[in-house]
Amino acid sequence: MIIELFYAEGCQQCLRNRETLKATAQQTLPDMVWREINVLEEIDYAVELGILTLPAIAIDQELVFTKLPSAAQLTQALIERVTKEKSYGN
Repeated sequence: MIIELFYAEGCQQCLRNRETLKATAQQTLPDMVWREINVLEEIDYAVELGILTLPAIAIDQELVFTKLPSAAQLTQALIERVTKEKSYGN
């Protein structure tokens, strides 16, 4: 699973929360891939995903959070996604 945090340079909210969210994701899914994407460097990809506000989080190339979630919200989203994948046999 790939988790992508979209941010812009100087985003204080991103800086304050990214380590907590990354640690939460690693604790929930140790095999996940964490990417931090500067939206100005990958603007085409951000537009493709429909990102209109920052910070945002995509999971497996799907926009899931249009603002930073709490650690509990991220954990819940990851668990739901894993459960869904298992039920579909992926």
